[in-house]
Amino acid sequence: MSTPFYVSPQQAMADRAEYARKGIARGRSLVVLQYADGIVFVGENPSRALHKFSEIYDRIGFAAAGKYNEYENLRIGGVRYADLRGYTYDRDDVTARGLANVYAQTLGTIFSSVGEKPYEVELVVAEVGETPEGDQIYRLPHDGSIVDEHGSVAVGGNAEQISGYLDQRHRDGMSLAEALQLAVQSLSRDTNGSQREIPAERLEVAVLDRTRPQKRKFKRIVGGQLSRLLEAGGAQTASEAEESSEGEE
Repeated sequence: MSTPFYVSPQQAMADRAEYARKGIARGRSLVVLQYADGIVFVGENPSRALHKFSEIYDRIGFAAAGKYNEYENLRIGGVRYADLRGYTYDRDDVTARGLANVYAQTLGTIFSSVGEKPYEVELVVAEVGETPEGDQIYRLPHDGSIVDEHGSVAVGGNAEQISGYLDQRHRDGMSLAEALQLAVQSLSRDTNGSQREIPAERLEVAVLDRTRPQKRKFKRIVGGQLSRLLEAGGAQTASEAEESSEGEE
């Protein structure tokens, strides 16, 4: 009689976590930043049909890195949860925190289940408040844990390197153009530190804009508006660099 093969629970969980992390790292990175008037989502995405960013509800946005079919299922489930809760109770009862808890339970159950593989996804759920202090950003890794983020967050690809770059340069009260320029700079850095160019047509950009008069604050930025913002952000960055060099003389 052969001895059954045994793997400790700790080793099994470590293997599943490593499997999920490798799958997420193969995808392109995306970043989510706070700026003066809301929250901006920026990612490199050559596809015009398969979106990384989506609206969940009035003030709530969704971003994901990893396998598209897996995070699309989660996005649809989130929309259904938000619609049902808003209809049953009140629209104000739909919050990013509540949605993050639902996603955490789903991802945690799948991760710990022996019968199926873990999801190769990492999510960001963001809600824009009436003021910058009311903004909420939650990052949800593959294992269902919840990380409360502030200022900026990066997921997918070389997210650790990008996060370090953003932590050093992001500041409160940035304009949309400045935040967008910083996001593109962080995404265009290779693992060896060199810079590459990402054209506007390869970028997917969306915002949760607290200044919009309607309840729905989510808006995609495309075409001419995106190009103008990138040019404005580049001009502001160059101006700041000149002022800094003049101050050193």
